[in-house]
Amino acid sequence: MIVVSSEQRAVVFIRRSVRLTCLLLTVYCSLACSLPNLEKPQCTAARDAIKRFYSFHFGNDMHPSPENLKAREQFFTSGLIGKLSASTEPAKDYFTATEDYPKAFRIGECISGSDDNAVMQVLLLWRDDTRNEQKEVHVETVKVGDKWLINNVAEARTK
Repeated sequence: MIVVSSEQRAVVFIRRSVRLTCLLLTVYCSLACSLPNLEKPQCTAARDAIKRFYSFHFGNDMHPSPENLKAREQFFTSGLIGKLSASTEPAKDYFTATEDYPKAFRIGECISGSDDNAVMQVLLLWRDDTRNEQKEVHVETVKVGDKWLINNVAEARTK
């Protein structure tokens, strides 16, 4: 038979109490800290469409060409496809507004004035040992049927 002193019982009780308190605080904080999504539903849907496009764009050859346009046209409105097909600027990438292709992107703020239109901020990033630069473009999307499609990309105006 193991003899346990009252001091040892007190230590075990305190340890169990501390563990239980930590567990309860963790559960409470995780429930209390959940933030509601304040973004409009059209912004959420447009954000997903833009993220899919830019992920595809950055993961493939970004150089403007008829073949690359064809591979991406599922993401565009027919008006944008016509505009890009008629473009005479061979080196500049329309979606990053540069000839110097960025290394990464991040999607920022959304502005939406209606249920079928959203303009999303896309931050373009150049980061390496010698360079840390950021540029902003605004991507206009429209809802066509049940899909969100890119209708226009414009460089952000400087303030």
